[in-house]
Amino acid sequence: MSAPVPGSGIYLVANSTSTAGRPLATIVAEAVAAGVGTIQLRCKDLSAREFLAEAAACAEHTAGRALLLLNDRVDVYLAARAAGIRVDGVHIGQKDLPAELVRSLIGPDAVLGLSASTEDHFAAVAELPAGTIDYLGTGAVRATPTKKDHPTPLGFPGLASLISRAPLPCVAIGGLGSGDAADAHTAGAIGMAVVRAICSAAEPRDSAAALVQEWTRAARTETA
Repeated sequence: MSAPVPGSGIYLVANSTSTAGRPLATIVAEAVAAGVGTIQLRCKDLSAREFLAEAAACAEHTAGRALLLLNDRVDVYLAARAAGIRVDGVHIGQKDLPAELVRSLIGPDAVLGLSASTEDHFAAVAELPAGTIDYLGTGAVRATPTKKDHPTPLGFPGLASLISRAPLPCVAIGGLGSGDAADAHTAGAIGMAVVRAICSAAEPRDSAAALVQEWTRAARTETA
């Protein structure tokens, strides 16, 4: 059986400012226990040293159970690897280091995701050497307060139209949560990224488990 595409299923963007005061590692542990397969740590408010410490704490729960990706900070990823911390890759945006350079730094076996939300973004990705990027984070489906500079919301029809022209598998992003899995899957996304739906939930494990079940049902219905 081939390995799943990175980013598939429910994908938690574990945002350090969205945890309602709880430790980020606690949220990550609850999500992984509920079956979430990809965790991206987004720690814009932390120093490199603090981010590294968070990565170490979260890796205790993800190693061998879920992919652990770091948002933007290639330097923290490299430091984590040098320190023996089990991190699996990075996710970068359009304003971060060039994708080819990032790939050369992190190596061929690490996961590299890229935010790409327009046809021009897709065209640029298509020009990259094969294997540079593993998946695309595509949206925003809806406006979201966790990312102030999000693109103009697409809605699910716009998402479906965009994904139909994507050069790589896409993870739906932007204001998503309970009740959205079927629409995201129908639009062609391989996964659905959530932030507040788990990070801010009163019971993160229960919320994560419900989302995983919802995505599984959507995938089964689509292939039935």
